[in-house]
Amino acid sequence: MGLTIFYWIVLLSTFVGIYYLGTKTDLKLWARVIIALVAGAILGFIFGDLAASSKWIGDLFVRFIRMLVVPLIFTSLVAGVVSMGDPKRLGSIGVKTIALYMLTTLFAIIIGLVLGTLFKPGMGIELTGVDPFTMGSSSMSVADRLFGIVPTNPISSLAKGDVLPIIFFSILLGIGIILGGEKTKALGDVFSAAAEAVLKIAHMVMQMAPYGVLSLIAWVAGTMGLSALQNLFVLTVILYVGCLIHIIFVYGGLIRFIARLPLSNFFKGILDAQAVAYSTSSSSATLPVTLQCVQDNLGVKKTVASSVLPLGATINMDGTALYLGIVALFSAQIFGVELTFADYLLIAMTATLTSIGTAGIPSASLFLLATVLSVIGISDAQTALIVGFVLPFDRILDMARTVVNISGDATVSVLVAKSEGELNETEYRNESVI
Repeated sequence: MGLTIFYWIVLLSTFVGIYYLGTKTDLKLWARVIIALVAGAILGFIFGDLAASSKWIGDLFVRFIRMLVVPLIFTSLVAGVVSMGDPKRLGSIGVKTIALYMLTTLFAIIIGLVLGTLFKPGMGIELTGVDPFTMGSSSMSVADRLFGIVPTNPISSLAKGDVLPIIFFSILLGIGIILGGEKTKALGDVFSAAAEAVLKIAHMVMQMAPYGVLSLIAWVAGTMGLSALQNLFVLTVILYVGCLIHIIFVYGGLIRFIARLPLSNFFKGILDAQAVAYSTSSSSATLPVTLQCVQDNLGVKKTVASSVLPLGATINMDGTALYLGIVALFSAQIFGVELTFADYLLIAMTATLTSIGTAGIPSASLFLLATVLSVIGISDAQTALIVGFVLPFDRILDMARTVVNISGDATVSVLVAKSEGELNETEYRNESVI
């Protein structure tokens, strides 16, 4: 009991220190979030399981962010379509967005397969004693996902938080407002005002980020610690290295050589979103933060940001695709499955398709493994063993995957904005970020 009280005294003292940095100095929010990440890791390793007692603070922060996801997607996407003034521009932006997302996903798959082949993370691992994980039967085929984009009841989709149907209906509603001309102009103004109001709320919620991030990282470090990585150390290192390669060379290369913009401003501008993504492991929960960072720090105008980012949070899962490629080879190596070049192509194609529309929630990609592994002859029983082995440690793996996903969303939004003349380069190059 005394140790618990001491933990809370230390935790609250750390909170006070972070609050002081935010109010009495010029330290930016992203810097405070990074400090909170480090402080949370230290507290977690020192106090161990006691850190779980403060997890509710992080959960509360995530609930605040999740509260904003549906209204933010709905209002900002409708307002973004209306602000274009011409449905043809929406088609231009949509084609560029989807093409770039597919391109970066292809690179992610290649990186995952190359690293899995070179370092062989599954060699020498025995699954004796591992309890198989019972896989649910609710997984949807790619065709079902595509068919489900059209909502039978848009209000029901809003209530359930079904993102793809919400995006589809929002785009149609925005086009309808444009086609309505003067008769529907007032409705367009309402959505523009609503989107601005929700963004203001998101800005207020983001001030809680350092405290939520600190609590979540303390919980992860305290309950899992370094010992959690012992059996999966090689797989974890390979995944993290792959994520870094993808972020630095693929996203960085696109920003530097295609958009011809400085990299330091880009990565500094999305640090807040990356920190929140790392702590929450949820692309959807991070969406309000990503929108704010891209618009306020990178100079992407709302016209593009409100169209590209909600779509990216749903279909752009580069981290998931990279992970599925590595784990497919990991599984094949454990069970002694010899892979041909055709198998590699099947893994790449299946991982790309299954990563599209993956739920933006923690560990969702684990439940797509059965689809990917089945194409290389791994049985359902063997897949259940793999999931049972990886699941207890997947939070640490998922944190890295989510950072890749939201970094890709930001990259594509900058590239599309640049090509459409919707990027404020003066704001992008401004060193003063939130």
